[in-house]
Amino acid sequence: MKNRQTPPDVARRMLHGIMRVRLIEERIRKLYAEQEMRCPTHFSIGQEAVAVGVCAHLKREELITSAHRSHAHYLAKGGDLKGMLAELYGKATGCAAGKGGSMHLIDRSVGFLGAVPIVGSTIPIGVGAALSSVLQGNPLLTVIFFGDAATEAGVFHESLNIAALHKLPVVMVCENNLYSVLSPLSVRKPEDREIVQLAQGHGVFNGQADGNDADAVYALAGEAIERARAGQGPAFLEFKTYRWYEHCGPLEDQHLGYRPPGELEAWKARDPLKLYAGRLRQHGIVSDADIAVMEKTIDAEIDEAVAFAKASPFPTRDQLATHLYAP
Repeated sequence: MKNRQTPPDVARRMLHGIMRVRLIEERIRKLYAEQEMRCPTHFSIGQEAVAVGVCAHLKREELITSAHRSHAHYLAKGGDLKGMLAELYGKATGCAAGKGGSMHLIDRSVGFLGAVPIVGSTIPIGVGAALSSVLQGNPLLTVIFFGDAATEAGVFHESLNIAALHKLPVVMVCENNLYSVLSPLSVRKPEDREIVQLAQGHGVFNGQADGNDADAVYALAGEAIERARAGQGPAFLEFKTYRWYEHCGPLEDQHLGYRPPGELEAWKARDPLKLYAGRLRQHGIVSDADIAVMEKTIDAEIDEAVAFAKASPFPTRDQLATHLYAP
């Protein structure tokens, strides 16, 4: 991996981005108890640095796809917060017109092609988008986010093979948070095999880094993205990270007993937000006052978006059959 120093202005933006995702999702957790959001929700709390560190490199017109745990990717790529919250409330002003909910976010105006909850399904969609751009003579970088379980689907290998064969401008980003619902990696893959080794077998650029270290994410993603943009073919990146809450929903799940004792506490001690804020303070890039301003600004943005979502109308019956088919 190249020695890539994060520029101070980018570092400040990334800290703001990580904090923004955290505060938005923590607010959603509180609001969810009101029973007005009726869609399933999957939270990225604890693993925000991956989405923010990767998307810090991306241009507005470049594309990303996401899976069921999609809030962080949508927000990091510039998706509209009002549209996202309205979507969670099932309102007509939502980014998917109130019909998709948390797992079907979309904002094509910023290159967010969409999220699909079926595990692994957005991998071929992202590869197809990149292939389409190449066939049209305008190669466009596509970043595909997915979890560790998606690498266990056959379509992962098929898509990576096609991307490698045609040297497509694709960067696959695996957020390895160690679990598929309640199942640890130990029951899903051989003990001595790292996920990144699957990509090595396809002969593509690959790398593995600490997903809770925003600078490590930024550095590895930058190298992969540069190569893909330059026509050197696809890349596969594995970032090890950890989700703090239940697989689906806003609650803690320690009582289920699937996490080994002390594991959650060890990962919380490596909170990506606290780690990055501390590092930037140490290097004089931000002050406590700067962080307080960020938090206040983000809270105000969330207040406005929540009010917008709650005041928005529900879709009407005549909208039921719209958006089912392409024009």
